[in-house]
Amino acid sequence: MAANRKLLAAAVACAAAFVGITGCSSEEKDPFDGMSADKIAKKASDASKDAGSFRVSGEGKQDAETVKVDFSVAKSGDCKGKVGGGAAGTAELLVSGNTQYMKGDEAYWKKAMGGSGKAAALKDKWVKTPNGETGGVCDPDAMFQSKDLKDMKREKDSEVDGEKAAVLTKSKSGKKTTFYVAAEGKPYFLKVVTSGKEDPGTMNFSDYGKPVAVKAPAPGDVMDMEELMKS
Repeated sequence: MAANRKLLAAAVACAAAFVGITGCSSEEKDPFDGMSADKIAKKASDASKDAGSFRVSGEGKQDAETVKVDFSVAKSGDCKGKVGGGAAGTAELLVSGNTQYMKGDEAYWKKAMGGSGKAAALKDKWVKTPNGETGGVCDPDAMFQSKDLKDMKREKDSEVDGEKAAVLTKSKSGKKTTFYVAAEGKPYFLKVVTSGKEDPGTMNFSDYGKPVAVKAPAPGDVMDMEELMKS
């Protein structure tokens, strides 16, 4: 009788697994089973944008120089973080509403202004500029554009920081981009790696849905770039 009870318990466990309650097999189901790589990418794009807030960090090459970024985007579209590195200098970035603020070291402003003598005056000062008509650097719609996620190919699954991920690749004009999409929970983008001669780099995405507080600098700490260029 004891053996029959154990057999019955095992049967109940597997029946529950069939309706999604628990598991009776070590084999994991593919959440993207039957979906094309393009559809997986579209699903990831929608989920990442719908999260409202997130963090992106990493580094890449621009004009043969290494550029590092680390910033957080709020649900409102505001954001804050740092960008730069090396000979190009570093700067803090803050976007609040329709205004973008930058606070860089002297090396950053020399690079940004083409060696202008005004670079020293701007050192460690917040400088404001318009954020752009399309939301600027922190626009999730621009960052997760599904219209560019076409002609994708699914590769063997991998992991990102211990999290299982579907791997999608796109190759065009000697440039290969690899997208890692979370295969557990919401299908967020976890990492994007670009390889090739032009602008290679790696960007990591995390902290989806976590609140991000962004506060504009005090007016007395801000210089207006448009006014500065007139002087």
